Amino acid sequence: MKKRFRKIAKITLVFVYLVIVAGAVVRMTGSGMGCPDWPKCFGYYIPPTQISQLEWQADRFFKKGQVIIVDSTLKVAIEDFTTGDTYNESHWETYTKHDYAIFNPIHTWTEYINRLCGALAGFATFIMAIASLYYRKEDIWVPILSWLAVFGMGFQAWLGATVVYSVLAPARITVHMLMAFVIVALLLVIIYRTREHKPIAKPNKTFKNLLIFAVLLTTVQVVFGTQVRQFVDEQIDLLGDSAKSLWLAKPELSFYIHRSLSSLVFLINTWILYLNVKNNLGFEKVRWVFYIIFLEIASGMAMYYLDFPFGTQTIHLVLATLLFGVQFYLILETGKRFNKTKTL
Repeated sequence: MKKRFRKIAKITLVFVYLVIVAGAVVRMTGSGMGCPDWPKCFGYYIPPTQISQLEWQADRFFKKGQVIIVDSTLKVAIEDFTTGDTYNESHWETYTKHDYAIFNPIHTWTEYINRLCGALAGFATFIMAIASLYYRKEDIWVPILSWLAVFGMGFQAWLGATVVYSVLAPARITVHMLMAFVIVALLLVIIYRTREHKPIAKPNKTFKNLLIFAVLLTTVQVVFGTQVRQFVDEQIDLLGDSAKSLWLAKPELSFYIHRSLSSLVFLINTWILYLNVKNNLGFEKVRWVFYIIFLEIASGMAMYYLDFPFGTQTIHLVLATLLFGVQFYLILETGKRFNKTKTL
């Protein structure tokens, strides 16, 4: 089981990144409110595909919790019942979490698939945590971190619900994204601690400190990036899809910070690459970092100069999370305390 555990942890990490990709697609398509309730979607485990399923109908059976839209308001069935010839208000209560009552089947199913991916990732994390108990005598931190990942996934699901209830409040979207980084970090530590350790080339304090700074800088960039995207979304809501180009006339301060920090990200990681080559440190993943940054800058320029071509936002966000993951794992590889763990 121990030999298989690391593979389970890697599969779990893939599922978590799949959730991040699905979330980025939700963000790109504006599908965040596709399911206005949680954990169900319009009161269904399998969401509706057409508006008629969310309209009141005579002689129709409704289960408790199912939702209809009446006069642009969500109404929730308070009991199991069959409708009569006329609408009876006593069978329904108004949904009070928010007042968003719009049905778009594409948005609904995009958000629903995102939730399914989240459920799969949560299940994989739980399986990993169960399997981690085999390490309780050899390395107690493996099961501890594994169960922290399980609780982290539960907390992330709750954060997702609060994002919906807040009708996509920018601050909550940012916290939701940062929590994904925390889960990725936990899984990477687990994967690192259960590897067959080989001595790293030459520890270098400056190299490690720059890596730590680079990870923090990547995280800050993601925070500002979510704020920039939120501003664009707000402008599109006010002015229509043409706002994708109009917003460039007077962008917010967060845009200038985000753009300026991208230059710093490039310079810091260039320095890291230089130290790795000059001192023959042997960290091959540094080159991965550089490739990811190149693609990240290219996708950012495409959004800026080509008015957000389809898919570029998703690519930009996913690349940022991959960059964080590779940089964080590099930090683990430079840590002395991990290198002392015995070979499994």
